[in-house]
Amino acid sequence: MKAIHTDNAPKALGPYSQAIKAGNMVFCSGQVPINPETNNFVEGGIKEQTRQALLNAQNILRQAGLELSNVVKTTVFLSDMNDFVAMNEVYAEFFSMPYPARSAVAVKTLPKNALVEIECIAVAE
Repeated sequence: MKAIHTDNAPKALGPYSQAIKAGNMVFCSGQVPINPETNNFVEGGIKEQTRQALLNAQNILRQAGLELSNVVKTTVFLSDMNDFVAMNEVYAEFFSMPYPARSAVAVKTLPKNALVEIECIAVAE
């Protein structure tokens, strides 16, 4: 196993890695909408937060030599399932066919009261 780290995504908020590479797979920890340049949440609502979370994941994958097109599975955690449609609009801007498998679940609370957190699993071809 090898830890993946980039300054182009938020630092881990606890004892975990931004991602772990194991063989040809990369497991990205859940990304919240923190702008790594300011270390603060992006301004705006669910669309802006979804975009930042996906940009963070994209930057971690790039550090591992991969792209979002290598993602085979995502899990989207929402603080409110009523945000699903708006989140999905932004999500669709980042992924194309064949889309990764995905789960989307509503949770009671996310770190720092984020509206969304997204984790992914990618495979090098």
